[in-house]
Amino acid sequence: MLQPKKSKYRKSHKMKMRGDAKRGHELAFGSFGIKALSEARVNSRQIESARQALTRFMKREGQVWIRIFPDRPVTAKPAEVRMGKGKGSLEYWMAPVKRGRIIFEAEGVPLETAKEALRLAAQKLPVITRFVVRHDYEDVK
Repeated sequence: MLQPKKSKYRKSHKMKMRGDAKRGHELAFGSFGIKALSEARVNSRQIESARQALTRFMKREGQVWIRIFPDRPVTAKPAEVRMGKGKGSLEYWMAPVKRGRIIFEAEGVPLETAKEALRLAAQKLPVITRFVVRHDYEDVK
């Protein structure tokens, strides 16, 4: 599972995820990708699950890039605990995903394979996504 090796602070504020992504909104590495159309908190388990679905369908051909990283800690208090007594303990790591953010990219497989693989990966994520293709992509048969 993805998580930072070390972080400056153990716990962080919740943060709002309004607006569009200002960076990471265009394909940078591969010819195909999935772009977020809604905002969400994607945790490291969901990213790993989507990555496994993607690489298994592609049968480990081609290359995959994960364009988000879970570097924000999320805390939670146990059930039925009274208010106060400080902030809860760290539960998981999450990546804030804004509208327009590219989440996964793929390269080195045919268009139909990439489309289906990225569809399967998108099903594992809590965001609404769209399949995107590089504007200068030409399908060679």
